[in-house]
Amino acid sequence: MNSPAFTPYYAVIFTSKLSNSEGYAEMAVEMEKLAKQQDGFIGIDSAREDVGITVSYWRDVESIKAWKENFAHLQAQKLGKEKWYESYSVRIAKVEREYGN
Repeated sequence: MNSPAFTPYYAVIFTSKLSNSEGYAEMAVEMEKLAKQQDGFIGIDSAREDVGITVSYWRDVESIKAWKENFAHLQAQKLGKEKWYESYSVRIAKVEREYGN
């Protein structure tokens, strides 16, 4: 992720275990493209092995709420619950500080 020029900001941490992966990767790519178009989106990091972890970064809580309510994202969430996820968890955290090289 490219670091934002400001803190604080928010991280949405989505972890999941898949029960079925058919069509999942394609939908994930589409959701990432769509998220990048949303007001308040900062960046995204993602990894998948046995457990998938996607962390998206947002300017504020209002941006997160708007993304959660996006129609196409709602449809993807519904498909995830019905078709892809054995289990999942969403956590929202406020990032007060970051550092690294």
